[in-house]
Amino acid sequence: MFLARVEGAVVATKKDASMDGRKLLLLRPQLVDDKNPGRLRPGANTIVAVDSVGAGEGEMVLFCQGSSARLAPNMKDAPVDAVIIGIVDSVDVLGKQIFNSRTG
Repeated sequence: MFLARVEGAVVATKKDASMDGRKLLLLRPQLVDDKNPGRLRPGANTIVAVDSVGAGEGEMVLFCQGSSARLAPNMKDAPVDAVIIGIVDSVDVLGKQIFNSRTG
């Protein structure tokens, strides 16, 4: 599993039939900063993921990739590589809270 912030949405009017009705969100992975483990830093890449939990723009989420993504509910036969599986409430690193959804 990985952490990411929802950066936006992706709309595709023509897609594989198994993807009909699925919300696609654009994610930017979040990494614990090597130089300052008391904060998260954005990754360099972005990822398109299927939303399975009702996430929205600006939220911190958990997502999985690869074969694990197809283990999410109703994804077994879908051609997906990334699925949002949780909305994050807080992140603690080395005994210090570095993210809280209530404070941003």
